Amino acid sequence: MQQVRLAPRPSGDTRLDTVYRPAGPVDVAATLRPLQRGSGDPAFRVVGSDVWLALRTPAGPASVAIRQAGDTIAISAWGDGAAWAVQHGPDLVGRGDDWSDLDVSGHGFLADARHRQPGLRLCRTNTVVAMLVPAVMEQKVTSRQAWGAWRYLLRRHGTPAPGPAPAGMVVPPSADEWARIPSWEWHRAGIEPGRSATVMRAVRVAPAIERTLALGRGGSVVAARLQTIPGVGVWTAAETTQRSHGDPDSPSVGDFHVPALVGWALTGGPVDDDGMLELLEPWRGHRHRVVRLIGGSGFRKPAFGPRMTIQDHRGH
Repeated sequence: MQQVRLAPRPSGDTRLDTVYRPAGPVDVAATLRPLQRGSGDPAFRVVGSDVWLALRTPAGPASVAIRQAGDTIAISAWGDGAAWAVQHGPDLVGRGDDWSDLDVSGHGFLADARHRQPGLRLCRTNTVVAMLVPAVMEQKVTSRQAWGAWRYLLRRHGTPAPGPAPAGMVVPPSADEWARIPSWEWHRAGIEPGRSATVMRAVRVAPAIERTLALGRGGSVVAARLQTIPGVGVWTAAETTQRSHGDPDSPSVGDFHVPALVGWALTGGPVDDDGMLELLEPWRGHRHRVVRLIGGSGFRKPAFGPRMTIQDHRGH
């Protein structure tokens, strides 16, 4: 069995609480689902009706428990980052995410999807590097491979989640801690030098990346700033800002699955990236929201065509 090296459990077992009262319905589980990196994610756990997150905040590690209680959402946090987590907790479940201008009434499939998902919101973590690093890990490989690397690196280099978090939960490394992970550990995780080098370049400019949060909920300026980091392209920037900023208009161009899913859902056939953007154009400003509606609707594209080959970069 491989030895797992974790730092001691951080101090700060004091519990802090807040209650968020949204103006409309919120589906907590569906809203937070994009933060889960596979079923074995050490930083994400669902226990009964509670969603637990192990967060790396600017103030330190935090465990956050989010529970829906009628028309309110209870948020509890522990650890050095607990006060920050409680302050920003409502953003995780959609505070500030306004769907009122999205009109899908003219498209039967989308109208039905919206009707059946009234509580879907876009989360905003307010942590850019924490969302960028796993997005880089997911570049050009299958989710299965990327999530395995994520689990390996968190368990080896993360921090045990503080407070009464479920056993085995781990707070991801900080920017400085990612920078200190040696090259052979990335190799053992299955991350080839190209992707690990991109992470190193990103964490070196972490303060500048985090400052993009002041620019609002994403957009072209934020995406362009992230893409000044060599190795961060359109897809990686979108996958980051969807979560960090709550960007409503950042479809994942370059994704292996998303264009086909959008095409089959909206027209009954597959499309490429250009075709996806053309289909989503009527909802510019809400294009990622439309993709989330499709993804959460239960619709599945036909299961045929070539499978993506899993590349093992550890032998190179």
